[in-house]
Amino acid sequence: MTSPSRPARRHVDTARRHVDAAQAGTVTLFVLITLTALFAAAGLVLDGGRMLAAREDAHDVATSAARAGTQAVDATTVNGAAPGRVAPEAAARAAQAFLAAEGYTGTARAAGDTVIVTVSIPVRPLLLLGIGTRTATGTGSARPVRGS
Repeated sequence: MTSPSRPARRHVDTARRHVDAAQAGTVTLFVLITLTALFAAAGLVLDGGRMLAAREDAHDVATSAARAGTQAVDATTVNGAAPGRVAPEAAARAAQAFLAAEGYTGTARAAGDTVIVTVSIPVRPLLLLGIGTRTATGTGSARPVRGS
């Protein structure tokens, strides 16, 4: 096998340099775009998971506060066969007291025999920059029942 002549070799080297110069930086751009996409996906997973967990916490706390509110039964309505009626103002105060004791904020009201509590929890994203604090809201309700 014979080696290519000098002019042919020079042509191959020049062509190779031209191709290398045209592709310079393409790997860096690809890596930059890929890392940005991975970072955004990680942000969605992490911050989305935190938001779902906060919503679940808000619902659990609201339900617990509503149960605490149902303990405020109007004593004049208690009889041996049925649970007493909820005293609306006292039920709302008891639910608010529960929320304050647990360090949460929310609203509480009584509608008939049902105590309804709504809790809001602020959630600050960790990775998704540029998105302000979001609010996770949960609502819970409870009715008094007579135990055995």
